Amino acid sequence: MKILKSLLFLTLFWYGSNQIMAQEAKSYLALGDSYTIGEAVDSNETWSKVLSDRLNQRGIPIELKKIIATTGWTTDELLEAINNDKSLKNSTFDVVSLLIGVNNQYRGYGIKQYKAEFEQLIKKAIDLAGKKTGKVFVVSIPDYGVTPFAKENNKNADLIAKELYQYNSIAKNISDEYGVRFFDITPISLKAIWDKDFVAKDKLHPSAKMYAEWAEYLEPGVYQLLKD
Repeated sequence: MKILKSLLFLTLFWYGSNQIMAQEAKSYLALGDSYTIGEAVDSNETWSKVLSDRLNQRGIPIELKKIIATTGWTTDELLEAINNDKSLKNSTFDVVSLLIGVNNQYRGYGIKQYKAEFEQLIKKAIDLAGKKTGKVFVVSIPDYGVTPFAKENNKNADLIAKELYQYNSIAKNISDEYGVRFFDITPISLKAIWDKDFVAKDKLHPSAKMYAEWAEYLEPGVYQLLKD
């Protein structure tokens, strides 16, 4: 009896998997910086990849088709990269994510610059999503002020938190203005205060464990975006 049940389960699993594969996978474009490419972790452990995997497991076939992100990028550098990427010409994606701004804060760029360039990036993201605002989502900037890197380099954690709050508030307000979903993962990033397993070996970037929690948090909302 147990053998028959096991065979039935495997048959249903195989059938379900093939049904998902038979559907055309939705294309996902991720825009950002080191947090998007997953600096210091394996490419399969980044939040965007883990999110894609979780959505596939929930029955939404999706492929992380393209990532436009580089460690250290600011809003102006991301804009330039998008504008210069010839592969994006006449291309659209089923879903687009945007996470950018930490390097603006780190370099001491002005708030006005971030506001203006973030709005341009939102517009670019919407265009790349086929002008469908409901298929774009923004992820907040995590608080790196709680990492060992910040402490070892005598960074003012309170000031970092204050300034990142301003940046995230701007990002949320612009997202709301354009009808784009905003996900606040910053509170999750604060877990690094008491659990160093949430920080990668470079002592600055999130670990695979942290990214997995981001993906878990993002999954229900992004699932709904794709189902609508």
